[in-house]
Amino acid sequence: MREKAEQLERALQQLQQTQAQLVHTEKLSALGELTAGIAHEINNPINFIDANISYARNYVRDLLGLVNLYAKYYPNPVEEIQEEIETVELDFLSEDLPKLLSSMKVGTDRICVIVSSMRNFSRLDTDGMNFASIHEGIDSTLLILQHRLKANGKSPAIQLIKEYDDLPLVECYAGQLNQVFMNIISNAIDVLRDSSNSSVAGVQKNLLTIQISTEVAEGDRAVIRISDNGPGMTEEVKDKIFNHFFTTKPAGKGTGLGLSISSQIVREKHCGCLECLSGLGEGTEFVISLPIRQQRLETSRLVEMQEAI
Repeated sequence: MREKAEQLERALQQLQQTQAQLVHTEKLSALGELTAGIAHEINNPINFIDANISYARNYVRDLLGLVNLYAKYYPNPVEEIQEEIETVELDFLSEDLPKLLSSMKVGTDRICVIVSSMRNFSRLDTDGMNFASIHEGIDSTLLILQHRLKANGKSPAIQLIKEYDDLPLVECYAGQLNQVFMNIISNAIDVLRDSSNSSVAGVQKNLLTIQISTEVAEGDRAVIRISDNGPGMTEEVKDKIFNHFFTTKPAGKGTGLGLSISSQIVREKHCGCLECLSGLGEGTEFVISLPIRQQRLETSRLVEMQEAI
């Protein structure tokens, strides 16, 4: 009976894991397709505008140069032209129009960066593992979440501290790791917002902070640390944090899948480690450790040698 009960328990756990994976895969696929679609639709018109702003700046410069040349050789125009010059405020227009075009160029450059980040975040990893920049993935995620870091009517802005080491490219499923970063950082933002709004003891309202650091560790591993100065969690909660469908959020606001799937992505897909360090009143830190290069080929050769022996 005990053996059958253990088998049923393992089967139930496997069923829950499969269900969670299916839900996550569908959610990630839909999010990736939506983000990629929006990025594609924005990319074409913004590239057109961005390219033509350069021509417009040159045209405006030439026309204003011609106007100044006219003013040099015909300093006393007829009354009708003089009135029009005063009406359109030619001096102000000549000074402000180039600034206006420069501001437009800054805006289009910003949109191009956002589109690039959206396309980077929405990688579907259809080609398998590739070498990718961890920093680029984190920055793309932060750009998408930037609006949530700003101050709102109920709580102050969340300060972001980044301490990046000189990481090499890491062999990984970049899109899946971006989802891990999204889950962990989103949870940190939620915790800080909730604690600030409810005046939880131990949290300084004006110093809500998320810190992200990277480093190369022994054994050729990339380590990413994401921490917040929120209220932290009890040992009981910390022990369950990676369980499927476990959530501390109110009903309807959390599925309990984000961290469990993140753990699965890091551990099973990347042979890495995802650890949660936290104490009540001490904030929370998630530590992601990944091999910089996967050892599939070396492992395969070792197995073949052992079989030959």
